[in-house]
Amino acid sequence: MIVLNILYIIAGIAIVLVGADKLTEGAAAVATKFKVPQIVIGLTIVAIGTSMPELCVSLVSALKGTPDLAVGNVVGSNVFNSFLIVGITALVAPMTILHSTVRKDIPFALVASVLLLLLCLDGSLSRIDSIILLLLFAVFMRITLAGAKAKKENENEGAARGEQSLLEPSRVASEEGNMPNEAGREMAMWKAALFILAGLVMLVFGSNLFVDNATEVAIIIGVSEAVTGLTIVAMGTSMPELATSVVAAKKGNSGIAIGNVLGSNVFNILLILGTTGVICPMQLNGITNVDFSAMVISMFMLWLFSFTKYKIERWEGAVLTLAFIGYVSWLIYNV
Repeated sequence: MIVLNILYIIAGIAIVLVGADKLTEGAAAVATKFKVPQIVIGLTIVAIGTSMPELCVSLVSALKGTPDLAVGNVVGSNVFNSFLIVGITALVAPMTILHSTVRKDIPFALVASVLLLLLCLDGSLSRIDSIILLLLFAVFMRITLAGAKAKKENENEGAARGEQSLLEPSRVASEEGNMPNEAGREMAMWKAALFILAGLVMLVFGSNLFVDNATEVAIIIGVSEAVTGLTIVAMGTSMPELATSVVAAKKGNSGIAIGNVLGSNVFNILLILGTTGVICPMQLNGITNVDFSAMVISMFMLWLFSFTKYKIERWEGAVLTLAFIGYVSWLIYNV
């Protein structure tokens, strides 16, 4: 029985990832058709599209009455991103970090992590808490879009290509072939609409399949929903970020790799938990302050390693990877 559940979990992950890809590609084609600026597409449709797996899994989990799975998915994904993805990526190729990333982007992601920790100290994520997260997300998007547009204007004036803003890597990655290319892709509107519809259906179906069977596995082996969300679910929904970052590192695009992680972390906390909590306020039982602290520490370590020489060396990547192994080992030991 458990083998079948695991196969369904894998199938659910695959369906969710394909659904996110189709939804993003169709939405980008529609936006291009109606002449929405490419920079806006990259910073909104593509970036949100890559976070769809986390959003759907967390939302479905909350609606099904498994809030620990919902929050554990986000907290675990962020720990996975900051520790393991950055760690493995740095091991593949040392990552050069832009000054603007160290000054603005990493601190913003760190603030979002600390804010979530503070809001959840009472063991719940209320609608008011979630609205605060969404308001901060709106501020974040306004600042990022304004900065990106200004930078685009400078580029159009012939200036050298400047440092990427927090979410621009999603756009650049699409141009590199790591994500759907939203620029100049010709697609009939009926086909784009079909992609969007199919993507939404696959996201909903895949998320339900994933959550139901992950919960079943947790019950069978006696693992809590919180631990399941922090490990299996989080790792499964973070696979797109891992693939994108490693490929970017191999191509020498460390800015894409680090931006991918930071953008995902901010979206996970502010947009995904903000949206999920507004729709379905959550009481947290299994997610502890240790888990939230691990998320904050992972971001702090990332900022510290980046701040020293504006570069994450291989040995620092090894430290981050070992920290992730230590955290997961702690989870397993306490089970």
